[in-house]
Amino acid sequence: MSIKNEVKRTYGPALRLAIVSMLLCGFAFPLLVTGFAQVILHDQANGSIAHLNGSNGRSVGSYLIAQNFSSPFFFHSRNVTLSASGVDPDITLEDALSQIPRISAATNITQSDLSRLVGQNVERTSWVFGDEYVNVLRMNLVLIESYQSTYQKLDPALFAQ
Repeated sequence: MSIKNEVKRTYGPALRLAIVSMLLCGFAFPLLVTGFAQVILHDQANGSIAHLNGSNGRSVGSYLIAQNFSSPFFFHSRNVTLSASGVDPDITLEDALSQIPRISAATNITQSDLSRLVGQNVERTSWVFGDEYVNVLRMNLVLIESYQSTYQKLDPALFAQ
């Protein structure tokens, strides 16, 4: 038996297994999972991109990742020390309500109007039960859309195309 045949017999099955595994695990499986995600969880699979002033507006971030809001007239994400990853897009209802006086002072929007908006945008970790939370980006977009003239005066760059 030649050395060439011996090498084929010894390493051939391992090489074929490596190629088949690479095709299945590196190509077929990710393609299957991506296709499944596009059909079942379309928004999450595409990053839940938020647009300013509806779907025709410019992209301003993702509802799934915290944005860095530092202006006093916006809701702020939770403190990094309270969020292990630092990218949590949500704050507790109590945290949202505690920010209302600051936002009211910066915008002259009444605290009761801000409380009403927060109440209308409360989400839960499950349908009926679970902790109440507010998505910071969604809440700030609601503020901008509900009070366009106020926010246009505060930050004209928001509306620049």
